[in-house]
Amino acid sequence: MTTANTLETIPGPLRDRVEVIQLAGYTALEKLEIAKRYLVPRQIERNGLSLRQISFTPPALRAIISDYTREAGVRQLEREIGTVCRKVARSVAEGRVQRKLTITEPRVRELLGKRKFFSEARRRTSRPGVATGLAWTPVGGEVLFIEASAMPGKGALTITGQLGDVMRESAQAALSYVRANAAELLVDLPVDWFATHDIHIHVPAGAIPKDGPSAGVAMVTALASLLSSRPVRSDVAMTGEVTLTGQVLPIGGLKEKALAAQRNGIRTVIAPALNEQDIDEIPAHLRKTMRFVFVATIDEVLEAALARRRALAYRVS
Repeated sequence: MTTANTLETIPGPLRDRVEVIQLAGYTALEKLEIAKRYLVPRQIERNGLSLRQISFTPPALRAIISDYTREAGVRQLEREIGTVCRKVARSVAEGRVQRKLTITEPRVRELLGKRKFFSEARRRTSRPGVATGLAWTPVGGEVLFIEASAMPGKGALTITGQLGDVMRESAQAALSYVRANAAELLVDLPVDWFATHDIHIHVPAGAIPKDGPSAGVAMVTALASLLSSRPVRSDVAMTGEVTLTGQVLPIGGLKEKALAAQRNGIRTVIAPALNEQDIDEIPAHLRKTMRFVFVATIDEVLEAALARRRALAYRVS
């Protein structure tokens, strides 16, 4: 039995001779239980402490999970728990702690310092032209922010963010769909607007390579948001490939993407209708706390994603 983070680096003949088992990431609740049952006792023992000297409250562990780690597994979670235990062990060895120390949420922040991760969806999507997409990576799902901007020009399209060929094609297809359906999507949009404006689509975190077709619906939504001045709802993330006729095609890794949405405080996931059969792969407790909207067309995506349900109107100068 062997393990790997990605299959691409394994030679094809070897892959043909093994059975591949895909393991999805853990939910926040699963991480909490793993930490309480295994990680905390192990780190207490490894750092020379005992259960009579230290204990962790559930809010403290939740704070470590949400504010100091951002991963599909629990490797970094165990490291952070170990950091807390080492600092407590030092205090015990120096005689500064004489009784059992209960690690609470405020004490976690005192021992680990400033939080490392924040939920940026509300801040990022507060302005029109930004949509929250979901991506799959070999180490779990990730949240992507798709940004669109327009400026006077000659109809050029600029795509940045270290994107692969497939993702660049998705951006081109998204713009083509919006242009072809501008009359239905954008009320009173001047006929020559696209000929007199340049469009810039950017996916931040430019140092990280990104590729795949599943950001297509997010790109269409970002463009529609920009042109209509309607911001995308901050609690919504989406995934799906879009065609030139506005159909939303199925994607892979729905569970991993849903877990990424949960880690970022997102409560509504828009996914292709053909992926509804994959809902059983998502843990029941996660389905209870999140809302899944399955769509077949881009019109349904815009209806669910854009704030203020009214006809789109042209607002960009």
